[in-house]
Amino acid sequence: MGFISGMIMGMAFGFTLMFAFSRFQSYRSKRRSLLAEAIAALARMNTIEDSSRIIPPECCPPWVVFTRRQKLNWLNTHLQKIWPYVNEAASEMIRSNVEPILENYTPKILSSITFSKLTLGTVAPQFTGVAIVEAESGADGVTMELEMQWDGNPSIAFDVKTRVGVVIPVKVKDIGFTGVFRLIFKPLVDEFPSFGAVCYSLREKKHLDFTLKVSGGDISTLPGVSDAIEETIRDAIEDSITWPIRKIIPILPDDYSFLELKPVGTLEVKLVQAKDLANKDLIGKSDPFAVLFVRPIRDRVQTSKTINNELNPLWNENFEFLVEDASTQHLTVRIFDDEGVGADQLIGCTLVPLKDLQPGKVQTFWLKLVKDLDVQRDQKYRGEVHLELLYCPFGVESIFTNLSSGSFGLTTFEKTLKRSSDLTQSGDVNKSQKKYVIVRGVLSVTVISAEDLPDTDLLGKINAYVVLMLKKADQKHRTRVATSGLNPVWNQTFDFVVEDALHEMLMLEVWDQNLIGQDKIGRVTMTLTRVILEKEVQDSFALDGAKSGKLNLHLQWTPHHIYRDP
Repeated sequence: MGFISGMIMGMAFGFTLMFAFSRFQSYRSKRRSLLAEAIAALARMNTIEDSSRIIPPECCPPWVVFTRRQKLNWLNTHLQKIWPYVNEAASEMIRSNVEPILENYTPKILSSITFSKLTLGTVAPQFTGVAIVEAESGADGVTMELEMQWDGNPSIAFDVKTRVGVVIPVKVKDIGFTGVFRLIFKPLVDEFPSFGAVCYSLREKKHLDFTLKVSGGDISTLPGVSDAIEETIRDAIEDSITWPIRKIIPILPDDYSFLELKPVGTLEVKLVQAKDLANKDLIGKSDPFAVLFVRPIRDRVQTSKTINNELNPLWNENFEFLVEDASTQHLTVRIFDDEGVGADQLIGCTLVPLKDLQPGKVQTFWLKLVKDLDVQRDQKYRGEVHLELLYCPFGVESIFTNLSSGSFGLTTFEKTLKRSSDLTQSGDVNKSQKKYVIVRGVLSVTVISAEDLPDTDLLGKINAYVVLMLKKADQKHRTRVATSGLNPVWNQTFDFVVEDALHEMLMLEVWDQNLIGQDKIGRVTMTLTRVILEKEVQDSFALDGAKSGKLNLHLQWTPHHIYRDP
């Protein structure tokens, strides 16, 4: 029995050992295959980005950098040592350079903003990366970008003087800043140090945060003052050192005026309308107006008219802006509620990067408004704004040139720019060289039908008709009443003689006529820009102010003539 038991146990042990060996061999084979695949993938890698897709950053040694920016620990070490001296020099430079800028940007509710104390503290900025920017073909220079972050402990105080003569001491606390500085070494020369001048600029402002304090409390307790000071500081920084603004430091004696900022084109903006704006008034509705700019310089910021007591304002106003760098600049639009003598309340803002625009072509945008452009997510709906934009680089004719046989290009949808050779070279826009353009013609509008109208009387038996209006000319037409329910058909054509098409707006209102009275269902509002350019348009247009529904239209433009009015 003992012999048999031992033999059985031995056989069981042997089979177990053979099974384990077989599993181990299978595991080794699978591991070798995975390793071979990993090695093959590593062999195919050509860039650092390829490596970051395979190896997560937390599994890499500290000397592996998955970015095009290289670390600057050595620079941070030396900067910390010399920071007391840099602090003293930089503080004086900031005071002398920024104070005049603050004076230019002081808002209307304040008299002046001046420094009472300025020191950058004991914490030096940290440079987190450096990169060499690939130069354009034939470019004579070297461009370097330094990524910097600063959570400093500066001592900065302002004396803020109000219009009534009261001086408020304001301190700037809890500064946090992250950005990218650009250094351009240009032109390259054949003598030491091999470049003639250095240009520097804040290429990108990723994050800027600070807190304003007054003695004994938070400045936010002073209505309007906090927002005015904060906006002034941000706008001053934005336009004093932020790209495309650049400061030039000559290294070798020479004329470096060619490095200075010069316009490269114009941006034409038609502020058409806004809809569903957030109401900022407790009684009645907001009185909205728009502030638009490419650069927040006082003489370049433009303001629309105020539309009183309206959350769906119609402006149809035209503006023109100079552009210095279409690849990095953007149009900013801020919608405010006019509070009269008090501080205007921000309803919302938005921006359009100029790099998204096609030169010489009119593009239409409906843009949602947000509270803060630096905040990526804003869940609250604040309304939308409707824009028509045209970017015209100098030397490139716009699509409007084809409107007539004259050799001129249209600006702000109603002006022409006389492009002489000296204008193209200097980049200056001389107002005396502009002439107004009047576009006259006949607009034929065929109201074809409507679809999916909302059931205003709950029975689906609405009697719909359409009122057509030219806003500026004050011309009106009306269709017959259609009794075909929620999808009425009219197929009626109306002609409008248009005296100034570039300033005109076409409005179509859909109404329901019933036994009690008339109910407005919704409306369509449009400029004539598209039909002027395309000559004929057939499309469906959604009804504003209605839960559903669209209007099917056919529009045709027959120009009479276009002339320039001095």
